[in-house]
Amino acid sequence: MKKLNRSEFTQVSVMLFGLFFGAGNLIFPPLLGNQAGDQTWVALASFAITAVLFPVLGAILVGKTDGLSNLSNRVGALFSILFTTAIYLSIGPGLGIPRAGSVPFELAIAPLLPETTSLGLARLVYTLCFFGLALWICLKPTKLVKRVGKYLTPTLLVMILVLFVRFIFLSPQTAPALGDYQTSPLTKGFLSGYETMDAVAALNFGFVVTLAIKGFGVTDKEERTRYTVKAGLVAGSLLLVVYAMLSYIGMVTSGLFPGAENGAQVLSQAVQLVFGQGGLYLLAAIFTLACLTTCVGLITSGGEYFHVLFKKKLSYRSWVLIWTFFSFVMANFGLNTLLAFSVPLLTIIYPVALVLIVMGMTQRFFGYSKLAYGFGAFFSLALPLVEVLNKTFKLSLPFLTDLVKSLPLYEEGLSWVLPSLLAVTLVSLLGKVYEKYQERGQVGQEI
Repeated sequence: MKKLNRSEFTQVSVMLFGLFFGAGNLIFPPLLGNQAGDQTWVALASFAITAVLFPVLGAILVGKTDGLSNLSNRVGALFSILFTTAIYLSIGPGLGIPRAGSVPFELAIAPLLPETTSLGLARLVYTLCFFGLALWICLKPTKLVKRVGKYLTPTLLVMILVLFVRFIFLSPQTAPALGDYQTSPLTKGFLSGYETMDAVAALNFGFVVTLAIKGFGVTDKEERTRYTVKAGLVAGSLLLVVYAMLSYIGMVTSGLFPGAENGAQVLSQAVQLVFGQGGLYLLAAIFTLACLTTCVGLITSGGEYFHVLFKKKLSYRSWVLIWTFFSFVMANFGLNTLLAFSVPLLTIIYPVALVLIVMGMTQRFFGYSKLAYGFGAFFSLALPLVEVLNKTFKLSLPFLTDLVKSLPLYEEGLSWVLPSLLAVTLVSLLGKVYEKYQERGQVGQEI
């Protein structure tokens, strides 16, 4: 039976980290450190739950079930198709991939250009090179692990390490925590990790990891699952270490740059402080590599999914070309329009993803029925939908909006948590009681 050697396993693990670590992962931790100040480590602990633990569990779970479709099929066949397709479209060409090409340009490349430069033309050239390189990597999925896990991501990690080491020797200027980080750092940290949307991305990347392990010749399902679990743990550990480094940078400079608007601003100011203007080039390279590896994972997983969904009428290469070209166009001409629709869509489907991950990981202990999965999915989908309609589109539904507003954690965007938990628990308990009742009835008939 084929097993991965140490080099192959390391490449798979590092690749998974690279797939996770995009622009959002790069800018959220420094902002957390800047705003949390002296409460940074408390906030980071809860941030890690939603930004590390859930994504890792999601990737492992999808790897174990051989794809997101099989996991979501526990709710129902129609739900599986609609939910999985929504995940791939929203986190793919609907938002994730175009943003991966646009964000590094806006945050790291544009500030380096002369004022007379046409930003539209510069963005076009940058994204053409960016998506051209991503396409080249994705067209050879058998070489994905080597290109991402052996070359691109290790280079990214070395750059981040170089960045961090310089700040170890900087005299800390840590400010007191601000806003919600001052009053409730645990809750604020948890919600900040929620915004990374990595639990949704994990439902794509778990499939990529499975394909990568298969590509090394590991055909035994149990063996693949074991490697997926181990790779997830390694990738999660790397994520946690890198998040700690970036949060530290934000923390020790929080007294110097109070009131930063975003993590990119924190990094830009901090890098110029210790490296001078030349440090912006290092930051630009870090942003580009971080977004490129995530982009590659999203294109690969989406191309493979739609290739299978449409019964292989279009080749994998064709789907990769379609996704890459569409994302290139949107990154230049339609990103704001996409954001207006995709961000609310992600806000709606993210809670369902969390519920499926939790239920999937605890299935062997509680034996959830299809009905329990259905109720869990319903409440974690319907309640966020009502919230988004009210908060984003100012649309109030008779009775429903007021009902959802009255639920605990509504203001935090978590009104779905307690109802979903309660629904799954009650349905599962009633199911167990009904099973016991049927067993007793059968025993009575036999007597």
